[in-house]
Amino acid sequence: MAQEIEHTQLSVRGISLHVAQVGKDELGTVVFLHGFPEIWYSWRHQMQAVAAAGYRAIAPDSRGYGLSDQPPEHEEPSWEDLVADVLAILDALSIPKAFLVGKDFGAMPAYDFTLRHPGRTRGVACLGIPFSPIPFDFAGTMPEGFYPLRWRQPGRAEADFGRYDIRRVVRTIYVLFSGSEVPVAEQGQETMDLADGSAPLPGWFTEEDLDVYAALYENSGFGFPIRMPYGSLDKMATQLDARFEVPVLMVMGENDYVMKLPGFEAAVMGGMMAGFAPDLKVAFVPEGSHFVQEQFPAQVNELLLAS
Repeated sequence: MAQEIEHTQLSVRGISLHVAQVGKDELGTVVFLHGFPEIWYSWRHQMQAVAAAGYRAIAPDSRGYGLSDQPPEHEEPSWEDLVADVLAILDALSIPKAFLVGKDFGAMPAYDFTLRHPGRTRGVACLGIPFSPIPFDFAGTMPEGFYPLRWRQPGRAEADFGRYDIRRVVRTIYVLFSGSEVPVAEQGQETMDLADGSAPLPGWFTEEDLDVYAALYENSGFGFPIRMPYGSLDKMATQLDARFEVPVLMVMGENDYVMKLPGFEAAVMGGMMAGFAPDLKVAFVPEGSHFVQEQFPAQVNELLLAS
């Protein structure tokens, strides 16, 4: 029987962060960090699985997302803030060490926290995004219509998204990002034009799931979520001497479009990550998409609990 997920607001570092949690911490704590256009709810299947196995599961809405506060408008988004928020959550909940699980842009603070605070980390697992010792830079290697290049331009994503209601925006992104092809708009197109409202949702993502996402983004809007991560990719840290001191698990869907991005396949399969993570395990989920943890929760849960 599924346990009830509890919701709290934690006042940390001058803002209130929404935190969903479930489980009793018999074996430890697992902190789940979401990506875009995701939210704490993206981890619903994994939270219940680790709780049933004896762990405490914690999934915050990242600052500026969902039910968490918006940072002050004058503050520039920073990856350092995301790492500091994780540390503040652990301190506020009196958790000495935790396993971290990150997905999409949530992988970056998961990796960074593990490198900066190895004494507070029991292990790290990331989905969809390999560790990069340098900032992601797609200019010159990807077409101009590639969505991160478009969305990093001030006001462009806001104008694109603003043509539709929030539910339609989340729906379109889920349709696009669950495919195996890299979403690239042509000249005269915007990213939201790549799928119309009649495109069916993936079979593993229900209209009820979409309702939850839409309600949470109705609260936060897309302003800050566009700036973090897309307006901040060039601010990622350069960490050429990085070395992970704890076990690292990298999970990829075999059909995840990000494997077609420059350098990603080499990072995952060519040994680049192994040079930074001596205790590295890489796992592929057959037919898995960029949302592999929602698409194939049983397989992902098994991988996480075995790591």
